[in-house]
Amino acid sequence: MKLLNGSELADYIKERQARQVRALRQAHHVYPKLAIVQTIDNPVIDAYVGLKKRYGADILVDVDAHKVAQNDLLQTIQQLNADESVHGIIVQLPLEDESSTQSAVDSVLPAKDVDGLGANAVLDPATPMAINWLVAGYNINLVGKEVAIIGQGRLVGAPLAKIWRESGYDITVFDKDQGDLATLPDYDVIVTATGAPGLITSDHIKSAAVVIDAGTAAEHGKIIGDITDDVRERDDLTITPKKGGVGPLTVTALFDNVIRAAEATQKD
Repeated sequence: MKLLNGSELADYIKERQARQVRALRQAHHVYPKLAIVQTIDNPVIDAYVGLKKRYGADILVDVDAHKVAQNDLLQTIQQLNADESVHGIIVQLPLEDESSTQSAVDSVLPAKDVDGLGANAVLDPATPMAINWLVAGYNINLVGKEVAIIGQGRLVGAPLAKIWRESGYDITVFDKDQGDLATLPDYDVIVTATGAPGLITSDHIKSAAVVIDAGTAAEHGKIIGDITDDVRERDDLTITPKKGGVGPLTVTALFDNVIRAAEATQKD
């Protein structure tokens, strides 16, 4: 088994980010700031926000969390759009009213949309960026490979499929509810991002495949992925670890977008 260790790559990139932030602060007097807006009081979401706060503190990016009522969401986003000290804005999903998700992310200024979810986003979504870093960092060549993406969500599956198709890769997208997952053993590379624990078993994966588990679900207070433990017991796969795969790189990619947004405002 070859592990795709996202934590190791994240540590390397984090050092580079810290240097960039120091340069922005010292040479240009630009102090990168991320604002996170959430409408749900949930310990799992709070844990994600806390992780981002700690990461920001490590590289000197200020992170402000705004927990607001659903009715105040758009007004809060507009205030942050107008705040020149804020360089990046995240609408922390899910929202209390999920039907308002698209209108909420679309209301973030494209230049501050560091999640890359708005209709006019100029920055790439963090998790697809993280998966690309993981693939590049471990020299996984997707050219000529049969690639399956399971899940069509706005955070991972849909934008990743778009990015990889534009790169000319042979991509097939599956929905977690489709009955055709039985064809998965035909694929050389499998990326799963459904949030359905245990969806992907060893029977779905052929020998020597690359498996990237980007699924996240909360179970008994812990974050778990889409693949079963029997997959991780195999020694013939290239696979993300149970902990420290895509997740750490996603946070790193997010802050890369914050830094890019801050750099765009610097005055020489």
